[in-house]
Amino acid sequence: MDKLRRVLSGQEDNEELGLTDQVLDASTLSYSTRVKWFVICFAGGILCSILGSALLFLPNGMKLFAVFYTLGNIAALSSTCFLMGPLNQLKRMFDPKRLIATIVMLLCLVLTLCAVFWWHKRGLAIIFCIMQFLAMTWYSISYIPFARDAVMKLFTTCVS
Repeated sequence: MDKLRRVLSGQEDNEELGLTDQVLDASTLSYSTRVKWFVICFAGGILCSILGSALLFLPNGMKLFAVFYTLGNIAALSSTCFLMGPLNQLKRMFDPKRLIATIVMLLCLVLTLCAVFWWHKRGLAIIFCIMQFLAMTWYSISYIPFARDAVMKLFTTCVS
């Protein structure tokens, strides 16, 4: 179990850590607290996204939809910071195999809010939300070994 905790937090062996890293490691959240806050943050993100989708059909609901859907994606994305730590999360996000998905996802988060609040383009906001979903999905499956290859093979099989 300790090995799993070290892998999820991005530390392979404690013996190789310096004194400063060992002190910082000792002062972090416990594993059970990290898992609890991951679940809370991730569930909150999903709840915000669902709530945003439900608010879409209200008058002026497009703004609420864009805000709640974007906050939901940010919460779901940041929930993994509890498992692996914020610095390790950033390193993994901008890893070359996730770089394009990360940039598209972050760009779509910002562009969704711009489309609703500054440009007042409802259709464009919906397109950016769909792109958020697709980029977040592509980013998420990059953590599963060979998942991207399987999705690409399934997609090419369905298209041809």
